[in-house]
Amino acid sequence: MTLRLATRRSPLALIQSRYVQQRLAEFGVESVLVLVETRGDREKDVELSTLGGQGVFAVEIQRALLWNEADVAVHSAKDLPSTTPDGLRLASVPQRLDPADVLVGRSLAGLGPGATVATGSPRRRALLLERRPDLEIVPLRGNMATRLAAAGKNGVDAVVAAMAALERMEELNVVSERLDPSWFIPQVGQGALALEARVDDEETCKALDAINDPPSYKAVEAERAFLGELGAGCSIPGGASADVTDEVVTLRGVMLAPDGTKSVRAELVGDDPHELGAKLARLLRDEMSGGSLLGWES
Repeated sequence: MTLRLATRRSPLALIQSRYVQQRLAEFGVESVLVLVETRGDREKDVELSTLGGQGVFAVEIQRALLWNEADVAVHSAKDLPSTTPDGLRLASVPQRLDPADVLVGRSLAGLGPGATVATGSPRRRALLLERRPDLEIVPLRGNMATRLAAAGKNGVDAVVAAMAALERMEELNVVSERLDPSWFIPQVGQGALALEARVDDEETCKALDAINDPPSYKAVEAERAFLGELGAGCSIPGGASADVTDEVVTLRGVMLAPDGTKSVRAELVGDDPHELGAKLARLLRDEMSGGSLLGWES
């Protein structure tokens, strides 16, 4: 059995996909990589929110499965849209790495008044401004190497990155500060890999189940349910992060005004990840008073 793994071409995506290959090989499953260029990779100079946000790094990879050009789609879970296309299923989530965000260049306390921080994420921007409204936040896109290289150059004092990405690339030495995820709540799915397969491909799904980590899968399910309940009309920055212990899910979420001047947070505990994620999203949405003044579209 040789599985075809569809993946982006970026250095980080290739590292992640080779990790999946290694894990599959532990169970006697051979695999090859199928390289796919996504819209997010082609249009590097356009902000992700302009391109459409989630999905710009996933749609073409999912299409490779649906057209039988590949057997497995290897995604960063944070890149997945909240709904799975008909004919596909989330088959496996290997053990998740630390979902926290980090600062590279300087720590938050080490940033002087009016310092410049680069990030392309509305969530990261709003969370930083909530804590430090004096900061100047500038957009930044590109692969991880490009983003790391921006720290300390051209007036940029620090950049924000994902701890898990740096761990996979063996670049943890560049971290200036790990941002406490109890307040700097991560993006849905951050730190996790998501492996999709066709629903009718039982052999592939069985192979992927061997490398699935049930607590990580359940946590990602809860976070994706949160995102799905908010829906595509939500332009309010937000995040959600789940921990799973003995089948019990603790889910934390945040929604913020884009400039960080208003925020709501909540934490729920339960057994059903889908119910919990949807309930938390409704709770935060209600606390934002419908969000009509903050970018909520019904």
